[in-house]
Amino acid sequence: MSDLKAPGWSRAAQIGLGALGIILSILIIAFPGIGIVSIVLIIGILLLIVGIESVITGIFVKSKSRMANIGLGIIVIILAIIVMAFPIGTTIFLILLMGVALLIDGISRLVHGFGDRESRGWSRGFRIGVGALEIAFSILILVSPAVGVAFVAFVIAIALLIVGIQMIVAGIHGRRTRMLPSYGR
Repeated sequence: MSDLKAPGWSRAAQIGLGALGIILSILIIAFPGIGIVSIVLIIGILLLIVGIESVITGIFVKSKSRMANIGLGIIVIILAIIVMAFPIGTTIFLILLMGVALLIDGISRLVHGFGDRESRGWSRGFRIGVGALEIAFSILILVSPAVGVAFVAFVIAIALLIVGIQMIVAGIHGRRTRMLPSYGR
């Protein structure tokens, strides 16, 4: 197998998109609320497109589930409009939902950790510790959703930062394409 250099335009695109990812990650860290609300708005737009597609499919494609497609598509469109009309409220609702899910999972881990007599040592202690941490974090989120927004924004920003750095390194390095051996060609 031989390595080939990626074309210059491809390398420049990788470096440019990587830099954009790093800039976006810095902006999300600086303004976590705006970053998360922007993501919620984008999800609302995507849901609107999916809902419209479902209604159109229900209208023009003959099938047994035709009315279900139309009805569920209309529900998705309505929910998408609500998400886009109230992005901050939707964000807070989603963060609170995340807090409730963490609380339930934390309680489940504690119950399982204390009730599981077969597990011994660090495994059991780790499960109990993670459960307690989840409960504490969920209470913090439920009391102050801003903490949840900041946490989600921080995770997204770190992911964007890592991807951006990886893209820049790949663009600078330039070896992106691998040629497979051609057997019998």
